[in-house]
Amino acid sequence: MPTPASRTPVRVARGTYSNLNSSLSDLQEGEIVYATDQDKLYVKEGSALVSTQASLPATNAVTDAAQTFTAAQRGTITTLTDGATVTPDFAASNNYVLTLAGNRTLANPTNLTAGQSGSIFLVQDGTGSRTLAFGTYWDFVGAVAPTLSTAASAVDRIDYVVRSATSIHAVATLAYS
Repeated sequence: MPTPASRTPVRVARGTYSNLNSSLSDLQEGEIVYATDQDKLYVKEGSALVSTQASLPATNAVTDAAQTFTAAQRGTITTLTDGATVTPDFAASNNYVLTLAGNRTLANPTNLTAGQSGSIFLVQDGTGSRTLAFGTYWDFVGAVAPTLSTAASAVDRIDYVVRSATSIHAVATLAYS
């Protein structure tokens, strides 16, 4: 949309919240003001200044503070699409399941973020004896990737923590079922 040729500039009253609040009678309905001491915009509505910034209830989770949860927190288990090379998107989930229908490679994931952790359940199909190679970002104890359980329908689990953009520390727990 093009900028109109004739415009009316917006002027915002500035001052401390206390000064602005004590001058309400000087403000017009709907006028925008800026409280310099709070770094917030307000709008005059009736006989009050109303913040233009949404505030979250104290019970909402936030990303910029340590929190204690009093109820269980859950993440979904996302199904990875089977194929010769499987590339997880770590922005999609933390926990995954992959049913191996052939010998596969678990490639280096996309969208790695240091500190992310989760699990990947590896399930042998009805035939079993499937193998899994790992991309270069996967770091196992002793630099040796695990040998998966080979029974039909066997379940193994890889637990991981992303250490950096090119290093995923991983541990395998084998033969769940």
